[in-house]
Formats: sequence, structure tokens, C-alpha cells
Amino acid sequence: MDIASASDIQLDYMNLLVTQLKHQNPLEPLSSDDMTAQLAQFSQLQQLELVNTNLEGVSSNFGAILNSANRSYATGLLGRTVTFFAENEATGQLEEMEGVVDSIFNDPDTGGSLLGVNVGEGENIQEYTLSLGAIVLVRD
Repeated sequence: MDIASASDIQLDYMNLLVTQLKHQNPLEPLSSDDMTAQLAQFSQLQQLELVNTNLEGVSSNFGAILNSANRSYATGLLGRTVTFFAENEATGQLEEMEGVVDSIFNDPDTGGSLLGVNVGEGENIQEYTLSLGAIVLVRD
């Protein structure tokens, strides 16, 4: 079902109004105050539709700017030591971990930036994938 725009509704109203004026009782004419109030409401509806359309555009632009800023921030974390919390598989408890950011990639589901973080040294290196929000501390 298509939703009619304010312009479509206003056009329908004008057609109805013209028909009503053609067939009105001359002894009881339609109040011009009522017509003016209804036309003003349609004008307000059109303005609200315009504001809504503009806000949708701003929201879309803001999302793109935010994603770009997050990518820039993530790029700045490459090679830096970060602290985060991860679940210990043996105990099931959260524990503080520290590792070096070695990669950045985009989450295909959200479009957000994800970090590849290496924890440990030598053969004991574990790689974690983190969102930017998981980082609680950044060091050089």
C-alpha cells in the first residue's frame, strides 16, 4: 500500500472542496475559516514531509562520516598496544588482556571497523578480533 504524500492529499482535498462548493446550500455556505484552517494543516504536513526527507539525508551523511572517522581512528591504532577484556575459555571469567593491533578490516555485516589484535609472543600468540568499542586503553 502506497502512502499518499501531503501534495497528493492536498490535491484530493482541493478537488473535494471544489465539488463541495459547487453543491453547497447558498443559505448555509461553507465557512472560510474552516477552509483556511484545513489548508494550513496541509501546508504544515508538507513542511513536515520536507523536514523528514532532509533529516533522512542528514542521517545517511552522518553515518558515512562516522564510519570514515572510525576507519581513521582504527588505522591510527596499527602497531599500538591496546587493553581489552576477553573471556577466559578455561574459567569463563572476563580477564584483562593486552596485545598489539596488527590488522584492520571491515565487518561485512555492519560496515564498522574491526581490529586484529595479537596477544602473547612466539608460539603462544593468540589473535583476537575486536570492535573499536572493546578497547579500554591504548598505549604506544
